[in-house]
Amino acid sequence: MTSVVSSPPRTIRIGSRKSQLALVQTYWVQEQLEKRFPDITFEVHTMSTQGDKILDVALAKIGDKGLFTKELEVGMLNQEIDFAVHSLKDLPTHLPEGLTLAAITERENPADALVVHEKHKDKQIDTLPEGALIGTSSLRRLAQLRHHFPHFTFKDVRGNLITRLAKLDAGEYDALILAAAGLERLGMSDRIHQVIPNEISLHAVGQGALGIECRADDSELLSLLKAIEHPQTRDRCLAERSFLRSLEGGCQVPIGVNTEISGENLTLTGIVASIDGQKFVKDTVTGQANNAEALGIELAELLRHQGAQEILSEIFAVIQRGS
Repeated sequence: MTSVVSSPPRTIRIGSRKSQLALVQTYWVQEQLEKRFPDITFEVHTMSTQGDKILDVALAKIGDKGLFTKELEVGMLNQEIDFAVHSLKDLPTHLPEGLTLAAITERENPADALVVHEKHKDKQIDTLPEGALIGTSSLRRLAQLRHHFPHFTFKDVRGNLITRLAKLDAGEYDALILAAAGLERLGMSDRIHQVIPNEISLHAVGQGALGIECRADDSELLSLLKAIEHPQTRDRCLAERSFLRSLEGGCQVPIGVNTEISGENLTLTGIVASIDGQKFVKDTVTGQANNAEALGIELAELLRHQGAQEILSEIFAVIQRGS
């Protein structure tokens, strides 16, 4: 009688950045997969990315070609890890050959949040005093806030979330603008003083969602990862990423979005703004959610006709000069 030897269960290696927020997000994905696939072992492997190492230069001046993702992607291509968990807003819209966006998880609040120093606890963003020093590392936030509040002073702020909050509490800034989702995931919702309305600041492409990237030829893993995808979030984020890709923009340029789904329809709003906030184009399209990427292309074309490409060309020129 011939005995059948079964192969041992697969061990799947998950890649993550080392930051506290990245690990919280990665452990959440690990937990969701372990619940669904208890016979599979999921191991977390951490790596430092270029964006984690360079903390004394504004993000826009470094460039964003995989600033927070490249090392993880190299790890996947070299078979050192099987998939990586990213904040979707950090994942470029053009992925390296051989890799694919396997799944997008349910989105947390995608909005920007105002976090204030104790002395401004009775203020909202529109009642902060003239000259208030606002910290942000995002050109998107900077451009939109300058458009609405030209009387504020802005200063770049780098470091992880804990470091940024420590700088605020030490009095280096009057307020910070941060992603609400990051604060919520770290259990710091109490630090959200105000959720910034869409009328003031449209959020970043993919903000609040997690993107899971893996090798395109790993069909078994692709099937597993689909189990934790959230279809509505996927459609919203695919529309946003298509819009950004069509404008040839990157994670660090002043492009903001908002998406909503009602029944089978998806509404996508987008803006492109100059860094000084003086030039500002904005529009909205609505269509079938299952045609999300085409909606992104449609909106990009609308804004291009309104001057978006000229605004972006000026921004790229400024960034390349290192201004």
